[in-house]
Amino acid sequence: MALLDFYIGPCVLESEDLALSIATKVKKDLEEFGDDITLTFKGSFDKANRTSINSYRGPGLEEGLRILEKVRKETGLPVLTDFHTPDQADAVGSVVDVLQIPAFLCRQTDMIIAGAEAAKKYGRILKIKKGQFLAPWDAKNIVEKASNFLPLDKILLTERGSSFGYNNMVVDMASFKIMKSFGVKTVHDATHCVQMPGGLGSATGGKRDQILVLARAAVAAGADGVFMETHPEPDKALSDATTCLETTKVKEIVASLLKIKRALD
Repeated sequence: MALLDFYIGPCVLESEDLALSIATKVKKDLEEFGDDITLTFKGSFDKANRTSINSYRGPGLEEGLRILEKVRKETGLPVLTDFHTPDQADAVGSVVDVLQIPAFLCRQTDMIIAGAEAAKKYGRILKIKKGQFLAPWDAKNIVEKASNFLPLDKILLTERGSSFGYNNMVVDMASFKIMKSFGVKTVHDATHCVQMPGGLGSATGGKRDQILVLARAAVAAGADGVFMETHPEPDKALSDATTCLETTKVKEIVASLLKIKRALD
């Protein structure tokens, strides 16, 4: 059994070439960790909650799923993407290995049911991001909804920080123990939790220098996996440029987190 699960890729699918490039590099860089980790490529076909109406949202459902399917076929990596409406769940589930419900939609019963039904139909995993507005103990209701359709080992809860306004996110490290008590695995969202929502006025700001310290703390606190967004040139990324991790730095962060996990075991 792997020590840690990793979900790594660009925030948004900018192009087929970029997606394949990132997936191939990350897979090669992390090969030496062998069975100590699992690696899933992530990428969004639509960023439906961008700060500005003029911001790039993504290639859309059909093209996005085509890119993800190609990444899966050419690299052999499982893939993850989020969906935004219940009627997208079946199409997404037919292609990806992990269906993700965005944080702002985590309480929408129709989203949870659609995602869980698609995950069951295609033998997938349902990953749900805990909303910025929810306490960790409130995520129990999310698990109870999804578990009407899926076994607990097919449900993941993700901690992506809580917002108290004023363009800041705060991670409660007790969240992992609390949410694991519901019988599911938990994931730390290492890049979204350092966001400063609306911090640049018409775009989200961020504190990239805090990614590693918070990820280390999350693993020490019991997180089963880590979600990270990466880009070869973060400042040029079309989404979340202030928080994307430079792709060349992924390996050293994974190595650091594995050291902590091994020490705990």
